[in-house]
Amino acid sequence: MTLDEFVQNFAEQFDDTPMSKFNPSTDYKQLEEWGSLTALSIITMVDAEMEKRITGSNLKACTTIEELYNFIQAL
Repeated sequence: MTLDEFVQNFAEQFDDTPMSKFNPSTDYKQLEEWGSLTALSIITMVDAEMEKRITGSNLKACTTIEELYNFIQAL
């Protein structure tokens, strides 16, 4: 999965945040809609689409979408 595809899949986990808010440098924890349910959706998306397992702690350790993507790619 490319970074652009990851950003797209990441954005799809948010119901009310417009796609224009998402790019590789987006600090996802600063988005108004970010919360525990969205975090679970991201964890599930990563497992289903990338066949990698991440935790809530991994999400907390990263700041931007690109940083999370790079972390996942390194697994």
